[in-house]
Amino acid sequence: MSWMQQLYETYEQCARNPDFQMGEHTLLPIYHVSQQAHIEVVVDERAELVSATVINKEETILPATENSAGRAGSKEAPHGLADKIQYCAGDYAGFGGQKKPCFESYIKQLREWTESSCTHPKVKIIFQYLKKKRLVADLVAKGVLHVDGENHLLNDWDKAKLDSEAPTIFKQLNKDQKTKKYDQGNALVRWRIQIPGDLQDVTWKDETIFESWKSYCLIQDASKNFCHITGENVPPASNHPRRIRSSADGTKLISIPSDKSFYTYQGRFTQAPQAFTVGVGTTQKAHNALRWLIARQGYKNGDQVIVSWAVSGKDIPKITDNSLEFLGTELETNNKAYSSDSGQRFALNLGKKVAGYQQDLGSAERVVVMELDSATSGRLSVAFYRELTGSDFLKRVESWHLDFSWLLCFFIKDHSHKSVRTWKSCAPSPKSIAETAYGKRLDEKLKKATIERLLPCIVDGSPLPADLLESSIQRTSNRVSMEYWEWQQSLGISCALYKGYYTRISDPNRRRHYKMALERERKSKDYLYGRLLAVAEQIERKALKNADEKRITGAERLMLRFSRHPFSTWKTIEEGLLPYKNRLRVSSDAGLLHYWEIEIQQVCSLFDSDDFVKDEPLSGEYLLGYHCQKHYKKVKNEEHPEETTNPTTSKEG
Repeated sequence: MSWMQQLYETYEQCARNPDFQMGEHTLLPIYHVSQQAHIEVVVDERAELVSATVINKEETILPATENSAGRAGSKEAPHGLADKIQYCAGDYAGFGGQKKPCFESYIKQLREWTESSCTHPKVKIIFQYLKKKRLVADLVAKGVLHVDGENHLLNDWDKAKLDSEAPTIFKQLNKDQKTKKYDQGNALVRWRIQIPGDLQDVTWKDETIFESWKSYCLIQDASKNFCHITGENVPPASNHPRRIRSSADGTKLISIPSDKSFYTYQGRFTQAPQAFTVGVGTTQKAHNALRWLIARQGYKNGDQVIVSWAVSGKDIPKITDNSLEFLGTELETNNKAYSSDSGQRFALNLGKKVAGYQQDLGSAERVVVMELDSATSGRLSVAFYRELTGSDFLKRVESWHLDFSWLLCFFIKDHSHKSVRTWKSCAPSPKSIAETAYGKRLDEKLKKATIERLLPCIVDGSPLPADLLESSIQRTSNRVSMEYWEWQQSLGISCALYKGYYTRISDPNRRRHYKMALERERKSKDYLYGRLLAVAEQIERKALKNADEKRITGAERLMLRFSRHPFSTWKTIEEGLLPYKNRLRVSSDAGLLHYWEIEIQQVCSLFDSDDFVKDEPLSGEYLLGYHCQKHYKKVKNEEHPEETTNPTTSKEG
């Protein structure tokens, strides 16, 4: 239960910081939950209805008991103040409510609160109004709820028969999955109390009501037991919170069966509390902290949630960000030559950013990385968990961004809203790696599994899984299967993965280090063949551009075959270049052609004669030679005709 200990301490440290109680995400007090409200009711100091309106599913902080915070299905457990029509309307059954009325348990609890030493004047006003048992009637009169000819709450809206659009309340509620009908009794009501001279009429933001309810709940819990998290004798938790990832999340991290005979104890334990006990305030603080962290800085991918945080609440980098998001660097719309930059500028900026975090965090600060996922609608599991010091965490994040950095392609909008291409030194995000490795085969289940496999690479410094690398290389080599923008992104990410894989490989004899700039002295067969492919593409691309022909080049079309049979395919590509060379030789670009021909000769001279004639498949290293050669001493930013199909928003590559 180390995760609960860290979350509890996070709550204790952050709850005292006023900066965390402001803004969009609020750290909830204990005995409170956040749910979506549908109806807002205004009552005056005489306990008379002033107005009622339908609101747009706004998140609302509301008092809750230990049982109501985790209620699900048909379980009857009223909240303290704001609740569903089914609970807080005494006339719900009289209007044909579809579900069991829970007014008696709700009003009994509210009465006990008002009669306790922890009462609040605004709570008394709400109690005085609700005990009149006319809430549904008032809401029908105000046009908030709707009834049929028999004065029963409508459960559907037939536009053909009623000749009008469905009322607003029907647009805010969800249909029952079984009956496919609406239930207006599911609408949650929140309260405003108008008292002359009181500027705070909003009950869900009134901290005096929060404290009143918290004090009332604490005096209700008479029993005490040893809490294994805090080491204190406190009221034990019998029900743990849900709604962790969102207000609609029904899963729980800790579940306790209502049937105690479910447990079997072997050896030293005869009862559940003897094994492990958590205080009710402890579990609520821990879950509230987790809920707050996810909303504030978590990464969500369907049911999967990844969150990293410092126990003190200080800012730390997100491990799911790419380097640009981590550095906060804005993309430049102009392209630059990268022949002289092998990543030094990127490494310098990264080091400065990490040093800034290090100065703020310190070396002893505790950092936690946690992944949550659910296989069912009721169970939430901790799929990945690590505790690190602040210095170790930052070192490993910096190592990830350095090891897996490469020149990646981005498509963004310029000032004229035209999609343009630019390159930046950057390590890709886990999501982008999954998309590159699997392309159209990537469904949500595979994406989650891939991202989970990448977490140890970032947090623990583990080597990259070899199958992800191979899948990325194979997809990138199949140039004709992708649009130009998608292929450019896949090319950069595949190069980044290959570079990072061989930087971290465990066998020192196989470990290699690559620069992001062209390594003109590197003599490996695969790297040199990649360079030849790039030069062949540049020659044909230039000739096609001069003739205003917009099509894929022969080098690109034969890329997959070239990766499997380089020697035989190179002869085909070289023969196919003859007409394009003849075009350039009689044009103003004859000097450029001469430069490329010399480049081919120099590359060929670096080959070992035996290596050159071997027709064995190339490794992913050929993509590095290909990519670096294309960017070496770029004379111009060659515009590719396929760029007309670029996406209209910025996208990582």
